[in-house]
Amino acid sequence: MTFAPVRRSVAGEPFFQKMDEDMDQGWQMSREYVPNPDVEQRCQIAADRLLTAMHNENKHSLLLMAGYIIKRLPNVERVDIDSTGNINETRFHFEKN
Repeated sequence: MTFAPVRRSVAGEPFFQKMDEDMDQGWQMSREYVPNPDVEQRCQIAADRLLTAMHNENKHSLLLMAGYIIKRLPNVERVDIDSTGNINETRFHFEKN
């Protein structure tokens, strides 16, 4: 997924803060429980939720998850979301300066 169309101002920060608070409690990432996900892991979680939103045709959730990723990884250009069930295999690609 590329983020060029979503890159405009994202006004979801209160929602993003709630997501971070939830993830502060730890998160099940595929077979592994991660007690305190780092920024990349949090974005992998958001990317997994984005994939679910795509499958469910939930545009609102899709845009919120894309916005979360953009806010937390500002130079992200593309995300390769793993669709085999291994959230840890989701990869981020960044703009070259």
